[in-house]
Amino acid sequence: MNTWITIPNNSDFTIHNLPYGVFIRDNKPTPGIAIGDSIIDLNAAAKCGLFKSLEFNSNVFESDVLNDFIACGKDAWSSLRSFITTELTSQGELFENKDKILVDRKSTQMCLPIQIGDYTDFYSSIEHATNLGKLFRPNSEPLLPNWRHIPVGYHGRASSIVISGTPIRRPQGQMKPPSEEKPIFGHSKRLDIELEMAYIIGSPTKLGESIAVEDAEDHIFGKVIFNDWSARDIQGWEYVPLGPFLGKNFASTISPWIVTMEALEPFRCESIKQDPPVLPYLQYDGNKNFDIQLEVGITPQEEEETVISRSNFKFMYWNMAQQLAHHTVNGCNVNVGDVMASGTISGRDANSYGSLIEISKGGKEPIQLKNNKERTFLEDGDSVTIRAWCQKGDIRIGFGECEGTIKS
Repeated sequence: MNTWITIPNNSDFTIHNLPYGVFIRDNKPTPGIAIGDSIIDLNAAAKCGLFKSLEFNSNVFESDVLNDFIACGKDAWSSLRSFITTELTSQGELFENKDKILVDRKSTQMCLPIQIGDYTDFYSSIEHATNLGKLFRPNSEPLLPNWRHIPVGYHGRASSIVISGTPIRRPQGQMKPPSEEKPIFGHSKRLDIELEMAYIIGSPTKLGESIAVEDAEDHIFGKVIFNDWSARDIQGWEYVPLGPFLGKNFASTISPWIVTMEALEPFRCESIKQDPPVLPYLQYDGNKNFDIQLEVGITPQEEEETVISRSNFKFMYWNMAQQLAHHTVNGCNVNVGDVMASGTISGRDANSYGSLIEISKGGKEPIQLKNNKERTFLEDGDSVTIRAWCQKGDIRIGFGECEGTIKS
């Protein structure tokens, strides 16, 4: 498809993408769609009367977040996407009003695109779970008995999810180093990343309802990059018997642009074969995973970036439909804007692991960076950038960047 907007080579935001985000315009958070180096201001477009033929109330774009638009449902999402695509490939109303509607993307400040009520983090990469099992339980089976039967997850802290670019303060808490007889208090010395993606709930359920695996994707609006920062020393002391707490809830970072399920459709792929077979409520037909390339870079303060991992979302053992079916099988309700994170995504070799604790083998083998720098875990001033994109022939879509810098 040809468009009258200039789109740079290898842009994440091609006409095949059209992701949603919220940016600051005239000191107000404003919903928009990214295209090339521009943003379509959806509120300005509505004020110009562009959406009068669409069968949803365009006043939803006066909101500071996307929740009201998302709540309009799949027909609204699809009709707006189709309308914007047509307007970008022909010189219609959008072209005529471009001076009022288009904004330079690179000069804008991005905001959290949604109001997040709840957040769940899964643990769905078999390579990641196996790697951690070998580190923590070297003399026993790496995977716990339940892992191949259920999409393991836990409820995280929604209030500390922040937008890309937000500085991350090094957390403090209790920990018990092997050299100490008693726990000590202080700042984490084993601060880590977790390469993840997350999906945004687009259709709610009522308490007591369950979502069938075949219907699960109808409840998903789109996906973002997700970095679940982790303090491994705090986590290691606290996680028995109830799991992650202070080692996880201090911050998680998301990318600003939500890539829709429609945009991801060409990149479906087969999932990993599940053995043993799962229970009937988790069984599914068709391709439920997506070929999304992932990259993690570390940039020490005033230094060059080193890419430390290249992975792919297709390595996930448990897919999104199974995660959501399991999450709601007991009647747990979900709401528009809820965030469901994948858990760390690791591939089959050290170059594709999604956390420093895996890459450095628990801190025993330093990671080599440029200019003779080394890391086992993150130091103050380090910036971590995660990128994600899909490529199939001439069709490319991307998620932008998910970035955070460690502060003392």
